[in-house]
Amino acid sequence: MERCRMVFSGSGGQGVITAAIILSEAAVLYEGLEAVQTQAYGAAARGGATRSDVIIADTPINFPKVIQPNVLVCLTQEAYNTFYAIIRPGGLLVTDPRFVSLQVKVDAIQRELPMYQTVMEKIGKPIVFNICMLGAVVGLTDLVRPEAIMKVLETRIPRGFLEMNRQALDLGLELGQNASK
Repeated sequence: MERCRMVFSGSGGQGVITAAIILSEAAVLYEGLEAVQTQAYGAAARGGATRSDVIIADTPINFPKVIQPNVLVCLTQEAYNTFYAIIRPGGLLVTDPRFVSLQVKVDAIQRELPMYQTVMEKIGKPIVFNICMLGAVVGLTDLVRPEAIMKVLETRIPRGFLEMNRQALDLGLELGQNASK
């Protein structure tokens, strides 16, 4: 497996950091891979800028900071404006057109996926937007199996919310897989 360096960015309250933690746990606990995850919060817990770095590899990881990500997820305009320039040439840039207007052509594969709109139309609750985004990333990259993500969700999500999260993951997987065709 080629080492994958990712940056998940957005706003506090969107679940960006939670999604990164879930992905990292799935890689380590259920895929037998190495993973590190770090995070940075803006000035405000809700509404401030957030960033989470994830590195997944099949060899030891010596440095946890992502300098030039292969995958960059931007869920707010501020995140996009701040981070679009760091993406590795030929990398993957994932945005949601509800929140981000692509303004600069970057040397990356750009995927604008209507994740928020899909969640609201199919589930009606924005709380699982981050799980839909995570599903889209998994669908685009095949880094881990969806079953590994579900195993982590089963340990982290109250039972009453598990089916909603499963639906959001499936919606994201479908968006990601369709976009990669």
